Amino acid sequence: MMINIYLVRHGQTYLNKYNRIQGIANAPLTEKGIADAIDAGKRLSSITFNHAYSSDMPRAFDTGKYVLQQNPSDIEEPIADKAFREENFGYFEGNDSEAAWHQIGGPDGMDNYAKMISKLGMGGTADLIAAHDPYGDAENNQDLLNRFIPGLKKVIQNANDGDNIMIAAHGTIIRWAVDQFKDDTIDVSEPIENGSVSKLVSNADASEISVEYYNNLSENV
Repeated sequence: MMINIYLVRHGQTYLNKYNRIQGIANAPLTEKGIADAIDAGKRLSSITFNHAYSSDMPRAFDTGKYVLQQNPSDIEEPIADKAFREENFGYFEGNDSEAAWHQIGGPDGMDNYAKMISKLGMGGTADLIAAHDPYGDAENNQDLLNRFIPGLKKVIQNANDGDNIMIAAHGTIIRWAVDQFKDDTIDVSEPIENGSVSKLVSNADASEISVEYYNNLSENV
């Protein structure tokens, strides 16, 4: 038996709508964002969750509640955990995303986020962003490893074989997590959509984790 972990990206927020970088900054869900979350819940409604978690950021916590409203489990709201919050982009929080990526990666021929990820991976991209933050607040790859991986292992080790776990989180941290465990068939430079589902499968002690799919918007979850 294995443990199934469903990573749900939060619904659209106002900062998403305006193409702004949103890490530890938070904006509320738009009407579309609420619909994104409800739709994700409906697509996941054939799976009964045994446990539900979210980032401690309101946009992810709210998304988790909307997902659970569509679920046959009796869980009313997720357990909020800062382990699953979005990457901290430091100085670049709230900046126009395309302008920021051009500023960070452009001198090295990587003038958008996808090019940075394709060349450096998610960890290398986090390191590059952190290196360009004049305040030193942006998280680097090691910061993400120290924060996310223990949190993920904790929720897996608290589950039983065959359990289904929902984690409502964020686009960059989900892409980063998938990048840790994926095979070569999955391309995390592909933009991740609001309300999409990515699935990890783990053994009971979290020593073997794999990615079943990434950025799924279909009914087949």
